[in-house]
Amino acid sequence: MNSNRVEHFSSPEAQAQAQAPAPADPESTDVSVTVSANAMQMPSLEVHRVCLPPPRTTVQKLRQRLSEIFFPDDPLHRFKDQTWFTKLVLGLQFFFPVFQWAPNYSLKLLKSDVVSGLTIASLAIPQGISYAKLANLPPIIGLYSSFVPPLIYSVLGSSRHLAVGPVSIASLVMGTMLSETVSYTEEPILYLKLAFTATFFAGVFQASLGFLRLGFVIDFLSKATLVGFMAGAAVIVSLQQLKGLLGIVHFTSKMQLIPVLSSVFHHMDEWSWQTIVMGVGFLVFLLATRQISLRKPRLFWVSAAAPLASVVLSTLLVVCLKSKVPGIKTIGHLPKGLNPPSSNMLYFSGPHLALAIKTGIITGILSLTEGIAVGRTFAALKNYQVDGNKEMMAIGLMNMAGSCSSCYVTTGSFSRSAVNYNAGAQTVVSNVIMAASVLVTLLFLMPLFYYTPNLILAAIIITAVIGLIDYQAAIKLWKVDKLDFLACLCSFLGVLFISVPLGLAIANLSRYRDAVRVPAFLILAVEAPIYFANSTYLHERILRWIREEEEWLASNNRSNMKCVILDMTAVTAIDTSGIDTINELRKMLDKRSLKLVLANPVGSVMEKLHQSNILESFGLEGVYLTVGEAVADISSAWKAQP
Repeated sequence: MNSNRVEHFSSPEAQAQAQAPAPADPESTDVSVTVSANAMQMPSLEVHRVCLPPPRTTVQKLRQRLSEIFFPDDPLHRFKDQTWFTKLVLGLQFFFPVFQWAPNYSLKLLKSDVVSGLTIASLAIPQGISYAKLANLPPIIGLYSSFVPPLIYSVLGSSRHLAVGPVSIASLVMGTMLSETVSYTEEPILYLKLAFTATFFAGVFQASLGFLRLGFVIDFLSKATLVGFMAGAAVIVSLQQLKGLLGIVHFTSKMQLIPVLSSVFHHMDEWSWQTIVMGVGFLVFLLATRQISLRKPRLFWVSAAAPLASVVLSTLLVVCLKSKVPGIKTIGHLPKGLNPPSSNMLYFSGPHLALAIKTGIITGILSLTEGIAVGRTFAALKNYQVDGNKEMMAIGLMNMAGSCSSCYVTTGSFSRSAVNYNAGAQTVVSNVIMAASVLVTLLFLMPLFYYTPNLILAAIIITAVIGLIDYQAAIKLWKVDKLDFLACLCSFLGVLFISVPLGLAIANLSRYRDAVRVPAFLILAVEAPIYFANSTYLHERILRWIREEEEWLASNNRSNMKCVILDMTAVTAIDTSGIDTINELRKMLDKRSLKLVLANPVGSVMEKLHQSNILESFGLEGVYLTVGEAVADISSAWKAQP
């Protein structure tokens, strides 16, 4: 009879404490139980024994433990039982995903990628210039950073929808940290050297995390912390842009709330009414187009094209009215041509080396967290997986190469990636098309930006960062978990310190290979709290077990799996990151025609699941008191179907 197995997420200590009904044989020492296929025959349940794992040496236990921690997704499973030539091909595809999708690339895919690439280019060009200003760098650096990194990512990256380029948070943090020690106005060359060096160290750090399989390190940033951090950063960034919107010349470089507001009101004599009128007008226009696209996703192109349209229109207005509005500040001269090499500007010795390293690590973590989160979000929508560790290597190598070609820290941008997705991108070729558009701009169109007013850059930045304020997520945190909300609030108030508490407790995994199988079911027992530090790990490990089970069923000519039961008896706590993991897992399995069921969540966990409204998506047949009841009821429902 075809059957399925029970898996346990547990530590040896948890296994030793496991309680189960007495086995049929009084002399037996077996302690675990599962339900057989006959469980569907109600009202009695037939109980079967599950043998203890075979004895292992300490070395074997350590080897398995390390394997589960560093390779939860078993990245080399495709290499098993393959010829050397096949392994070589698979190796090239593993390290260079371009070899995986390129052989099957078609003209139809190209058409979709060209449209999406041109669409995100219209957004990337003005954003690149704006974000470079946010990092206190020359505007041209933003365009350089929108050309080389996307090309490198198109070869190394595995996400089909990630649009690469400068992002607001990394720009803000880099500009803040470097300008606290080095003045970008008094020592522009040194500042530029430190920016490139910080980018290099960010890339080294990111690539090292991926190569050493240490991707779980970024999980130290819980969702609650990130929600608060992003909101706080958005507020500070927006206030900083008052300099451009009001036309103030002398403005503080500090990022604290009080100094910024103080600078605004102490320099009221520098306010320019022409700048205010034009700046506020374009800001309202950009915010209006953003709302249109949010309410009607099919009109995504409205908000995507608005920044470039605003740049063009504001530049024309300044050219036509420059004699009447001389007080409006403009970008000025931008050099034409490709990225100049900058490897000779990397700063590897001197009193500011520690600053460059610290800035690189912090911006590296933040940009990596954003890039991987964005990649996974759109991968889940299209039912494919993104390897977090491979993405880290891709983004890291991209930034290392970028630091040698006059680029600063780049990653996957949520706003551009969302536009890329909505525009119908099919592969990373959309990044190549975007880079080609930036190339044309660098070679031929730079003089056109001479009269572009600074106020439009400020309006573009404000419009972009407003989307980082997720007040609905904060409200949800308050309803579901007050402690998570407190972490969010602390992060919001202390965002400039970037103080993220460290701590990691990943549940150990142990496998019962001799467990009895239940037809069409895969039953997994989680024996640890599910929270931000282990939620990503748990997500990857569950998907790996599902894949392995499907492979086993196929190789043994058994019927397909239909249902995955998550036994949550031992899950004593769950936070919002854990809830999101379960919800994402449900969505992914639903697209694969697999049903996810929760069994016996304890009271506190059930309460949070209810408050988060996630139970509504599971429906009446999504939560059961016991695994046995779940198997019996679902099996009966299948039998009743014609």
